[in-house]
Amino acid sequence: MKLFIMRHGEAASGTPDASRPLEPLGEQEVRQSAQWLKETLTDSERESLTIVGSPYKRARQTADLVAQALGAASSLSLPLITPDAPPESVIEWLQENASDGSPWLLVSHMPLVADLVGRLVDGGTHARMPMGTADIAVLDADVWAAGCATLITHQTPGQAVAR
Repeated sequence: MKLFIMRHGEAASGTPDASRPLEPLGEQEVRQSAQWLKETLTDSERESLTIVGSPYKRARQTADLVAQALGAASSLSLPLITPDAPPESVIEWLQENASDGSPWLLVSHMPLVADLVGRLVDGGTHARMPMGTADIAVLDADVWAAGCATLITHQTPGQAVAR
């Protein structure tokens, strides 16, 4: 099973945190990463991909831009994947909801994305994979559990443009 974990694009500063929108640079980063994703996914993966994002504005905008680029109808909001959510809760959710073999894209924030990738790949509670804005980590696993995933690639917006 494939799991794509994406950090939202560059966002404006301000408060409240949940209302911060993407900056124009962030929108550009997301479009670059979405184009890479579009070129990477097979037709069947693109058709069966489920896109979920944090309810925070910048993540919703990111998820919606990716959905638009992939020709998907929409993306879903998942309150469980906010910045400081515990990765264990997300792993439990993945076990219950993302085990049908279809690919998933989770759009969230630091530090969750770094902690989640680290936990799924390494298994350790302090494992992390730093991710820049609009980066995508591609994981593969037979089961979503700590230490059971393989990191296939870590794609940055700059790499997407350079191809």
